Amino acid sequence: MARELIGCVLRRWLDGLWLGAQIVETEAYGLDDPASHAHLGRTPSREPMWMPPGTIYMYHSRAGASLNVSCGTGPEAVLIKAGVPIVDERSPQAALDAMHQLNPAPDGRSRRADRRLCAGQTLLCRALGLTVAGWTGRQFDPKRFYIEARKARPHIISTLRLGIRPERDDGRRSRYVDRDFAGSATSNPLRRGAVAGRDYWEIDPEEG
Repeated sequence: MARELIGCVLRRWLDGLWLGAQIVETEAYGLDDPASHAHLGRTPSREPMWMPPGTIYMYHSRAGASLNVSCGTGPEAVLIKAGVPIVDERSPQAALDAMHQLNPAPDGRSRRADRRLCAGQTLLCRALGLTVAGWTGRQFDPKRFYIEARKARPHIISTLRLGIRPERDDGRRSRYVDRDFAGSATSNPLRRGAVAGRDYWEIDPEEG
């Protein structure tokens, strides 16, 4: 599921506009996974991970809100980690401008580069106006917030997940990035000096 979501589009209806962001980075958190929130125990805030596939699970980190989707037999989830804003017939330039207003640069005045507007899980949530209180535990709604199927199969690479404490990291290569938008991921796996087979791994297009 984490691979299948790469290339799909998040559409969020807000203040009369459809905001849009194409998913370019995800992380998978599966069964018997020490890095998964479910591994820490079942609590009311984590309950969406045990709910039917497609349930929205959001949580607060130090930087802000994060968007996840339950999947499989539970408790499993995919973290939607980064995206790129899109401008098309459904999400016009005015929608992109609104996303910039929701997620300005750190100085609060200047405008982020478009390619970095949603380059991280909390940046993505800010740009789409998503909050934990408003969405966790809910189902997607075609009139307010939904995932649109991708139009083409992207070229996906995998790498190690980010920000996991060493004692909870079992080395899974379950972070997935659209190769063509690696510069819009949280951290670019194709940065200068990166080596295939050591820092990232190519995925067969038929599997992606």
